[in-house]
Amino acid sequence: MNTNTPINYRLAKSRAFKIVIIIFAFIITVPLFFIIGYIFTKGVTKINWTFLTHIPKPVGETGGGIINALVGSLLIVAVASVMAIPIGILCGIYLSENKRAKLAYWARLSVDILQGVPSIVVGIVIYFWIVKPAGGFSAFSGSVALAIMMLPIIVRSTEETLKLLPDSLKEAALALGIPYHRVILSVIVPCGISGILSGVILSVARIAGETAPLLFTAFGNPYLTGDIRKPMQSLPLLIFNYATSPYDDWRDLAWGASLILLLWVLLLNIFTKVITRKWKIQL
Repeated sequence: MNTNTPINYRLAKSRAFKIVIIIFAFIITVPLFFIIGYIFTKGVTKINWTFLTHIPKPVGETGGGIINALVGSLLIVAVASVMAIPIGILCGIYLSENKRAKLAYWARLSVDILQGVPSIVVGIVIYFWIVKPAGGFSAFSGSVALAIMMLPIIVRSTEETLKLLPDSLKEAALALGIPYHRVILSVIVPCGISGILSGVILSVARIAGETAPLLFTAFGNPYLTGDIRKPMQSLPLLIFNYATSPYDDWRDLAWGASLILLLWVLLLNIFTKVITRKWKIQL
């Protein structure tokens, strides 16, 4: 009787299972590379200095660029980040420090529900909260909508990161007579800075490509402006409007803008990985 048969059978099953996992992992990456390759081939020929430094030309005129959308996207995302990052981090700290409090339970539940709210619903709500009372579209209302979408990611990443820190770290700092707020700001937050920054950057990458909420708030603007009280163009809005237009010149601009937006999101994700590895929590 061959005693190695059961062992060989289990080893064969393990190898087969490993091969299946590798195949499915490869299948997941295939659509991503097809999308990146397609957008790159369609958009790379449209990008040049004029494309990056000029506003779009009227229909019938060749050339033009997307500078109004680039500046608009940066301003809208920057204002949204200023609003969402402090609130999100402080809320995450509260949830990690008060795990069993009733308020923490309801706050955590609210954050989870907010994360599942469709972006277009957020845009409609902000339209009735800010755009209608203010009497017009504005970049500020778009930033508020994007800030609401950033909050759940920042809150949960901050909470989950700080929960990984041992209680002994805080107890040792408190035993030295350091005030509680100094312990949080000087010991707890710096120890979890990699996870907190990762959540912040991922939230920025998430809202950078959002279109639906901006349709009801920022609305878009064919001209370059830095006034956040006025309608403002952004890359997702420009791509949506120009890709659905019947004019070839505008569709070319949409392909070039799509490649710029894709590179922006890819760089933010790569930057997140670098930060996570560089400032990994050392306990």
